[in-house]
Amino acid sequence: MSADEVKINKGDIVRLEFSGYLADSNELFDTTNAEVAKDAGIFNENATYAPIPVLVGSGRLFEGLEDALVGAQVGVDQEATIPPEKAAGARDPKLVENIPVRDFLKQDIEPKVGMEVNIKNRMGMITAITPRVVRVDFNRRFAGRTLIYKFKVTMKVEEPVDKVLAVVEMDYGSLENFSAIVDGDAVAITLPDVCKYDQKWILAKYKVVADLREGLKMKTVRFVEEYIKKEEEKKEEKPEEREPEELPQ
Repeated sequence: MSADEVKINKGDIVRLEFSGYLADSNELFDTTNAEVAKDAGIFNENATYAPIPVLVGSGRLFEGLEDALVGAQVGVDQEATIPPEKAAGARDPKLVENIPVRDFLKQDIEPKVGMEVNIKNRMGMITAITPRVVRVDFNRRFAGRTLIYKFKVTMKVEEPVDKVLAVVEMDYGSLENFSAIVDGDAVAITLPDVCKYDQKWILAKYKVVADLREGLKMKTVRFVEEYIKKEEEKKEEKPEEREPEELPQ
């Protein structure tokens, strides 16, 4: 079977490129392609544009997109139309609330229409502002909307070490200076220095462990922190100072 005939199953780890559109307006809302983002005017210079690692069936993507990945062929452009019930769900009018402006001021938030906010421990989007209240929509983004995904599985990750590192990238967002050794159902992951101080890693490592256990059936997961003492640089010996030679008269 050639590379482009490889089909994807639940539990596989793949690299996925995609562009997501709102079906009713054809508006691009997300993409892994920098040129597509630029053409649509949503390019973010702080974002990384590249195929993303995905553990198929892990629930990280919309259900409809997960379904479309199962049976997909590597290297083949595909398209999936996803109804609301398999995307962000139905829209609930009861989740649109009017919240006093003072609640925002207490959190030093200057409300603006279109702003995503965490208010009363819930994430929502501000849709309207009056002198006294702010209307916040606590529905999930794209609730009630049909989505269209144009996507391609660029590769199926096969090697055990590559699978482990793909899970790290999926859950933490970076692979820089990570390394791993796989021995059967045990894995040791050596961490870069940044992880020793990064709060994001403290949360991400529990996801990494869960995905390695459930997706790769690892029984033992070790994280290795290295503290290497740097050798003191040898002081350069100064050359002997000599009296200047007298030039002949």
